[in-house]
Amino acid sequence: LSDEGQSAPEQPSQKTEISPAAPQQAQQKAQQQAEQDALREITTFYFDFDTSEIKPEARDVLVAHARYLSSNPRQKVRLEGHGDERGSKEYNLALGERRANAVQRFLIVNGVSRGQMETVSYGEEKPAVMGSSESAWAQNRRVQLEFE
Repeated sequence: LSDEGQSAPEQPSQKTEISPAAPQQAQQKAQQQAEQDALREITTFYFDFDTSEIKPEARDVLVAHARYLSSNPRQKVRLEGHGDERGSKEYNLALGERRANAVQRFLIVNGVSRGQMETVSYGEEKPAVMGSSESAWAQNRRVQLEFE
């Protein structure tokens, strides 16, 4: 006997309803994740002269770090505060500490556990850029996030 010309009995088709918004939502989620990942590539935050106030432009990036850290409770980060060469060694150590603590407070307010973070101040001891110009000083007034 030959099966030629015979077809299998029709199976009821199973349709999966996909909301018209589903592909758009998936695309938005992927885009948001990509943006978060890109923001997390930024780990240095700069400060104005003689202040520990977080700049407005740093907030979105810090929120991205906070989301990552709160989603990964085993991840640890060291917040390293720095200053430029102006001022005494003691003053710059204290200023670096205030800067690191400001970033730590911001991250805590945004959901990060205090236990995930350690703060340290290097004052003027570890400049990112050598030199005695406004440009060099601006690059040395910073907090760096070092993930462990």
